[in-house]
Amino acid sequence: MAARPDAAATGPARRDAQETKAVIIRAARHLLARHAHADITLKAVAERAGVSAPLILKYFGNKDALFARVMSFETDAEALLDAPLAELGHHMVHHLLTGQAEHGADPILRIVFAPLHREQGDILRANFRTQVVERLSERLAGRDAGVRAELAVSMLLGLGVMYGIARGQHVRGAPIAEITERYASTVQGFLTP
Repeated sequence: MAARPDAAATGPARRDAQETKAVIIRAARHLLARHAHADITLKAVAERAGVSAPLILKYFGNKDALFARVMSFETDAEALLDAPLAELGHHMVHHLLTGQAEHGADPILRIVFAPLHREQGDILRANFRTQVVERLSERLAGRDAGVRAELAVSMLLGLGVMYGIARGQHVRGAPIAEITERYASTVQGFLTP
């Protein structure tokens, strides 16, 4: 039986491929936050990622497949919501601020750019609702779980916009631990009132 082509790519070679895919996705996210989807070319993504356009095609197939992955919040939601409910507000705030400070962006915040992308913006919104907000809502008890999930996420997005997009000097100048402690209880209040 012949080995599958991807089965040979194990160890360091597999990690390099995974890292390269992650770099390509980050480059596409960066461009998507600054340009309309229709204006982004594979060449621009390749240049931003420091790879060739044919390599993007090898890993993702085409531009639509790449951006379908970029417009998914599935992996980002897993990391954002990866804490027990009693500690989730703290975790979510810390996760968002750390992502902003260490990577210059948090993948969850790309929802604020949905209006730039016409029909792709609709896809982004739908993915955000189902993969982030509804997933959070499912963890909450009570008949108003959906409202509380939306309010908690709204609080988080507001902080992300002030920290990462508006670049509020006082918020950015304060230690992340301090902002987390001040803000997390408000977010947690929607999760476990």
